Formats: sequence, structure tokens, C-alpha cells
Amino acid sequence: MGKRLSKIYTRTGDSGETGLGDGSRIKKTHDRIEAIGAIDELNSMVGILIETMRSLNLPGLEKIVSFLGTSQHRLFDLGGELSIPSFELIKAHHVDSIEEQLDELNSHLQPLENFILPAGSMLIAQCHMARSICRRAERRTVSLMNTDAINQHSLKFLNRFSDYLFVVARYCALETGIEEVLWEKD
Repeated sequence: MGKRLSKIYTRTGDSGETGLGDGSRIKKTHDRIEAIGAIDELNSMVGILIETMRSLNLPGLEKIVSFLGTSQHRLFDLGGELSIPSFELIKAHHVDSIEEQLDELNSHLQPLENFILPAGSMLIAQCHMARSICRRAERRTVSLMNTDAINQHSLKFLNRFSDYLFVVARYCALETGIEEVLWEKD
């Protein structure tokens, strides 16, 4: 692949618009850009999560680190997909892959009998932060869907990925020996 960016600043966004992959320009506040931005933020948070897991050097987290790394590429694809209206990169097998990972991790966990809080350790809190950002990316994509056609697999991908991140938080608690912080009714 050749060089794509010879200059980081272009000044083309100084008026509040940005370019899409098809060459068209839209406002930076457009639902499409909001969705792309939320997916980009999610991808950054997943990167933090990966590095936190790597720093713990726990064998039980290696498979999660690997899958999160692959997921970063799919999130980048999803952002690219949204940057070119009518373009589709996310397929059913990407959603199926998340479901397989979910089922595998969930098989090690006790059934959930109460709500849990995003707490217990920095790692667990980061998992929940990623999950929350993923839910926002999903909401932004749904907002875009109200006006533009969206690849349904992309929406399913975000929905399953947020579920996956929730289960990862629970699994990390198990692997690190930290009790989940349960919600207490007042």
C-alpha cells in the first residue's frame, strides 16, 4: 500500500465540514460523523483495554487480547464503511465470531443474579467504559439509520460487541480474583 497521507493537516475542515470517502462533504455535526467519531473513540478505548490486559500478563486474558486486536480492525472497517455511503465491509460472519467468543467466555461465568457496577479494578472499569462507548456508537449509528441506509450487520456487530465487552468485564473479574461489585438497592 502506498503512502496515503503526505500531510496531516489539510485545512479543508476549517469551515466545519469534513470529507467522506466518496469525495462528498458534510457537516462535522452530521449523524454520520457522530457515528464514525463514536466508533473511533471505541477503538481507542479498546486499545487502552488491550494494553492494560497485556500489562497484567495473565495467560487467561491472552485470547481476549487477541480477539480485541482483531476487533480493532473490524471497528476500523466499520468506520470506513460509514465514511462511504452504501459501502459494506461488516458481514454476518463478523457478528457470528463475536457470538462464539461470547459463548466461550460466558461458559466460565456464574449466572448473573443482580446488576453489577463498573467497578472492582481499573481493568474491570475500563471494560465497562469500552462497553458504554460501544453503546453510544450503536445509538449514533441508529440515529444515522433514521435518515440513511445502514448495513444491518454493522448494527448487529456493535450490539454484540457491547455484550461481549460486558462479559469480558465479568471474565476479567474471575481471572483476576476480584469480586464483582453488585448494585445495592437503597
